[in-house]
Amino acid sequence: MTSSKVQVQTKAAEVEAVADAEAVAKQAELLRQQGNLCYQKQRFGAAIDAYTEAITLCPNIPVYWTNRALCYLKRNDWINMEHDCSKALQLDNNSVKAHYMMGLALLNNHHYAQGVKELDKALDLGRGANPKSYMVEEIWQELAKAKYMEWEHASSKRSWRLQCLKEACEKALEIQYVIDTPQSGITELTSDSYKEQLKTLQQVFSKAAEDDTPTEVSHFVVNSYSWLLWY
Repeated sequence: MTSSKVQVQTKAAEVEAVADAEAVAKQAELLRQQGNLCYQKQRFGAAIDAYTEAITLCPNIPVYWTNRALCYLKRNDWINMEHDCSKALQLDNNSVKAHYMMGLALLNNHHYAQGVKELDKALDLGRGANPKSYMVEEIWQELAKAKYMEWEHASSKRSWRLQCLKEACEKALEIQYVIDTPQSGITELTSDSYKEQLKTLQQVFSKAAEDDTPTEVSHFVVNSYSWLLWY
């Protein structure tokens, strides 16, 4: 076979490969559109199936992953949602939607600090793209709630530790009170001293707990997440 014939065959194979790739990409896009229609009709299972087929054909398209993640969000399937957002971020680390939904998934999986970090990233990216958009407002609302959740979680742990310490101190005072009580019986002096120490202890722990006293929290709107779906 001459070199010219080899070149022709090679070129033909390349053209065929390109045509095949374009056909696959076109089919994946049709599946995405089908998934979008199913999502709009709240047929989330069917939408997941369509996006999954699109991902199988073209796994390197971030929007297929984020669209499927949105369906998992609607189903409160935080594990799969986190997985898909992670895949999307591997492909495009500047995806506002992927960072945003990753933040929501992490929060619902009780990873509060990481969730806040992802929402912070989404807010920064969103502000850079369009500071006055509804998307930015919605992310900000979720971030505010996330930071409160993070504080509430930390507050609960601190309150539990304070309560354990308070009980230990009260027990120690009780033991000391018994030791200090003369054999002849309880005297007014030892009783007053014990009561004063308990009162002081209560004041100390009440003061320590002040930072964890909840204040008024704004009411937030329920998000529709409609901006997350790519058309």
